[in-house]
Amino acid sequence: MLLSWCLLVGSTAVVLKAVEAVLANVLASRKGTPKPPEGPGEMRPMVDPWDPSPRDGFLTWDDYFMALAFLSAQRSKDPNRQVGACIVNQENVILGIGYNGFPRGCSDHQLPWAKKSRCGDPLGTKYPYVVHAEANAILNKNAASVSGAKIYVTLFPCNECAKLIIQAGIKEVVFHEDKAEGRAVDPTYSASKQMLKMVGVKLRQHSPGKTVTLRL
Repeated sequence: MLLSWCLLVGSTAVVLKAVEAVLANVLASRKGTPKPPEGPGEMRPMVDPWDPSPRDGFLTWDDYFMALAFLSAQRSKDPNRQVGACIVNQENVILGIGYNGFPRGCSDHQLPWAKKSRCGDPLGTKYPYVVHAEANAILNKNAASVSGAKIYVTLFPCNECAKLIIQAGIKEVVFHEDKAEGRAVDPTYSASKQMLKMVGVKLRQHSPGKTVTLRL
């Protein structure tokens, strides 16, 4: 009986030591891993409440408006290419936002999103139906005019959007990606650049200087 009790105590001690070792390993693996912030308040660094200086690291206007263009692009149902646009005036007030999609009232499920048709029918592709982001931003403007404004786009405008930009009086195009850059000559974008430069619209490529993460 005494021997059985000793064996029981010994085996229990072994089990406890094993559990202790496992817990130690778990705690060691978790140590140094910061808890993810649960809200904006936990992300704020400690600052001197008497320091009159503005904080560093805020978004520039270019980064801010380009980020809005990228955020707008996330509304697009296009599985292949999501494009966003944001129009602002000279006082950096937003006048219009848009993304590529079908016309208002047209079903996203009844019209095709394909880039190519298996039977070669153009009506089996998205191209006859899609309204581009730049066009939607101009059409959705919240002001009487966007003349003299600036448009931020995630993709360089095609020739059809260039026509609308010129007719609307927009004076600057800030783009993130040039689809035709480094490729064979594409008449669609060659014509766009030719027209925009001809009327004096400023073209400027901008890549955001920092990563913006949204926790929704």
